[in-house]
Amino acid sequence: MDNGSSFYEFLLFEFSEIRELQILHFLLFLILYLAIVTGNLLIIAAVTFDHHLHTPMYFFLMNLAIQDLGSVSTIIPKAMANSFNNTRNISYFGCVAQVFSFVFFAVSDIFLLTVMAYDRYVAICNPLRYEMMMNRQACTQMVAGVWIIGLFYGVMNTGGTFAVPFCSNMVNQFYCEIPQLLKLSCSDSYLTEVAILAIGVTIELGCFVFIIVTYVLIFTAVLRIPSVQGRQKAFSTCLPHLIVFSIFIFTIWFAYLRPPSNTPSDLDLALTMIYTFVPPMLNPIIYSMRNKEIKVALAKLLAAVSSFYV
Repeated sequence: MDNGSSFYEFLLFEFSEIRELQILHFLLFLILYLAIVTGNLLIIAAVTFDHHLHTPMYFFLMNLAIQDLGSVSTIIPKAMANSFNNTRNISYFGCVAQVFSFVFFAVSDIFLLTVMAYDRYVAICNPLRYEMMMNRQACTQMVAGVWIIGLFYGVMNTGGTFAVPFCSNMVNQFYCEIPQLLKLSCSDSYLTEVAILAIGVTIELGCFVFIIVTYVLIFTAVLRIPSVQGRQKAFSTCLPHLIVFSIFIFTIWFAYLRPPSNTPSDLDLALTMIYTFVPPMLNPIIYSMRNKEIKVALAKLLAAVSSFYV
């Protein structure tokens, strides 16, 4: 195609040309999507309707669930529709919306997990000042800051990605992933977006270092707790947080920073599957479903719903 061609749509990666496998992919995506949506909606409902959960930790968890819902809803429904309808196209503006929405929710996720680490640090290492430091106003400002940073970075990345002319509309990924789009660029102007990505990675690295330092301080304080049960509770709260954040940040870094291949590779698909599906699926289980207070709130909510229909 001519350099700098304008496209009205992009062609996404097709998992298979065999109709039976396309239906299988649709069903797998549907099961994953329903599981993720159900888990996160239950958290949102539990925190919203149970006043006992109107605390900073659960306020942050509710926002994390909203972000997880947003990130998977940006990608999975379109992949499901393409598999079910035996198509692979996405409109130009649909691609723009995917890039913006995913970056918005993913960056917000990273900064919110950083805020959650700080919340756990204050709760465990400075419990006497917790209510003063993590009051309603402070928590609201933190979460608002998280969403604003995500919005700003989403706009910056979307503008940097689509400011370049594209020589092709064949995207070697099942959604509009930035590295795969930059590979289609016809000019060196894509270096602007590369610089934006580099700045973003540097900031995210700062968040990662902050979380590591925070948890070192938390674990140091936890080891001084005389109660074995208290230590186990603290470790069970903090270690899963660190594991999920590490999986998310390292897979997305590797996917975005490695040179994209000219042909679809199993590694590219595996990395994308991990950072798009695993954190939103595990977060409800790790942060909430193992939590006694969430279980009690959900039991009350389900009982209220069932009594309403009876």
